[in-house]
Amino acid sequence: MIFRKRKVKVGIAFGGGGARGFAHLGALKAFEQFGVKFDFVAGTSAGSLVGAFYANGYNFKELYEIAKNVRVKDIRKNVIPFTASKLDSLAEIVRKNLGDKNIEDSLIPFAAVAVDLKTAKEVCFRKGNLASAVCGSCAVPGVFQPVEYNDMILADGGLQNTIPADIPKYFGCDYVVAIDVNKSRLYGTNSTKFLDVLSCSIRILMKSNAIRGYVNADVVVGPETKRFKSTSTDGLDDMIEEGYKATIDAMPKILELFRMKPRKKIKVLPDDIIFVK
Repeated sequence: MIFRKRKVKVGIAFGGGGARGFAHLGALKAFEQFGVKFDFVAGTSAGSLVGAFYANGYNFKELYEIAKNVRVKDIRKNVIPFTASKLDSLAEIVRKNLGDKNIEDSLIPFAAVAVDLKTAKEVCFRKGNLASAVCGSCAVPGVFQPVEYNDMILADGGLQNTIPADIPKYFGCDYVVAIDVNKSRLYGTNSTKFLDVLSCSIRILMKSNAIRGYVNADVVVGPETKRFKSTSTDGLDDMIEEGYKATIDAMPKILELFRMKPRKKIKVLPDDIIFVK
């Protein structure tokens, strides 16, 4: 009997961060420059959007051409001020560029992370409609309306798992690189206005569960995005540059993962996560 050495598998986890997610594109630029290719892609919120395109073959240049034409008003189209907007425009961007396809048909295995408001559980989508799963993952409470899909009411995955570094390991990856585009997420507010209080509360929640992402990641790339707003596309090129620089700085550690020995895989999936697979 011939025993073949198993190839090490490395996954990538794109974290949430609203418009700061543009920094993910800088990471992709660096990966392409060094020929880094991942075996599994996971994403939460803005990270699920970038991850969906990356998992379906889009390179940095192609994603940049889409990103530079996107404005917040194109995504958030609520007519009445201080009301949640539907995510139909975001779904259209996904379907227009990637087609009305299912997650399981992605070129690289891909998972989008959301939260089901009915069960209050994290949901990991490995199958089902790609656009619906991505929109559910991006549905920030108070900003966007929840997405109803397959008897679930989906909200932003960042409520439970803002940096989904554990997900690739559940699906066979030995090591995981995580991109945290919102490492300065915890800052307070002097305002008592509804949206300001809600946003601050969400930041506190996401700070707590971001620790989970750091614990499960083998390398964390953390671009400096504090000076950018998570609700504005201003500074697109600067955000991309920050993502690129941070990834280049971490590249020696990232490349080392591909030279390491495979680890013993996780065999049991946790009960507190709904896996749609």
